[in-house]
Amino acid sequence: MKPLYLIMPDGTVKQINPFTESEVWSVPGRNNKPITNEVPETAKPLEVHHPEDYCSFCQKRYYEVPPEKSRLIKLPDGSYKRIDYLPPDKYFESVAEFRRVGNLFEIVTLDYWRKNYEYRFVKEKEEWKKAYLENPAGMKHVLELINYKLRMMGKTPDEINSISTDEKLAMADSFFGGCHELIIARRHFIDNAKWTSDLCSSGELTQEEHYQYFKFTIDAMVDIMNSNRYVRYIAVFQNWLRPAGASFDHLHKQLVGLDDWGATIERQIAMVRENPNVYNEYAVNFAGYHNLVFAENENAVAFAGFGHRFPTIAIYSKSKAGRPFELDEKELRDMSDLVHAIHAAMGNQIPCNEEWYYTPFDSVYKMPWHVLIKWRISIPAGFEGGTNIYINPITPIELRDKLVPRLFELRDKGKISNLLIAEECKVEPNPLKYYLH
Repeated sequence: MKPLYLIMPDGTVKQINPFTESEVWSVPGRNNKPITNEVPETAKPLEVHHPEDYCSFCQKRYYEVPPEKSRLIKLPDGSYKRIDYLPPDKYFESVAEFRRVGNLFEIVTLDYWRKNYEYRFVKEKEEWKKAYLENPAGMKHVLELINYKLRMMGKTPDEINSISTDEKLAMADSFFGGCHELIIARRHFIDNAKWTSDLCSSGELTQEEHYQYFKFTIDAMVDIMNSNRYVRYIAVFQNWLRPAGASFDHLHKQLVGLDDWGATIERQIAMVRENPNVYNEYAVNFAGYHNLVFAENENAVAFAGFGHRFPTIAIYSKSKAGRPFELDEKELRDMSDLVHAIHAAMGNQIPCNEEWYYTPFDSVYKMPWHVLIKWRISIPAGFEGGTNIYINPITPIELRDKLVPRLFELRDKGKISNLLIAEECKVEPNPLKYYLH
């Protein structure tokens, strides 16, 4: 059996991911650029617009996405309030810090649930749809959005006009009861932005804003689960920047309800069944033995991942709870703070995917909630296809050493807190408590 982590005399690091069995080689020096906050050469002076209107997710363009299931607003005292099913003619009476809407182009469609499971809307969603369409602003919004969707699908104006209003409204059902959703942040650019590169990433949020972003996303998970009994798992992910698959360079998360765990989760649950402590042994403990753990707080730990096709930071919840919505407030804040700190240390110029993994709703075997942040800075090519050996341009040690100085710098500036860094980390064995009852 090949070793999971082998450093060759020339510095090449050969890795096997214990959870996916992916084989990865990292060759030192292939991508040794430091993380920088300098304005890139491709940036242009920003033409500032108030309110922002740079893309369909921006504040001035609320009607360019499906009806709003929920929004989070900030009150004058600094607290946050969630408003569900806001009437469409009230959209511009408050400013949404975060909005929850259906995805205009679903991955798993409403038809999938209806035709395979005879899925029907719960009463609450049916009543919301009725009220929304009875509002003239709502009817106008929905029909304009359906017409736009039909144009994007290649329909001609004549073809679109030939479709009856009732047919179009039936097509809009996915806006109200579909299970592919977006969580959209308010800002496109950071406050006081001067350049087109001054985008508002997860790391540009405050710690409190990031916590509210996490909590709002988790509330959406719970609602999807309660609205569709056939959902067994919800994929939660964030694509940041177009090279990572984002449709807009505007901060947002996606949630996709699934009737299946997927091969990765099935494999990992099978591993937990064989060895309940597998995530301590092959994730955090193993990372600690190889000096890859570089950030920690009371309820979460982060390390440079190994055996990943892309440079990857893994952030694990230490909680006994295996699902995000089962954590208590302190546990969730600690997890959010650590994920936020990694994004802040990266800056906003690195394309990345943030992926959530957790115990499926119908699993009796528990895995810990963990988040992987993958830097999409390389493109697999013919070598990978022919050998199934993936070239990751940054070794785990190099990845750790890029982030640690930035974390210290950010902590000194007061932008992140609640964090042990590098040698300060306790690196206790078996820190993940998911296996405890």
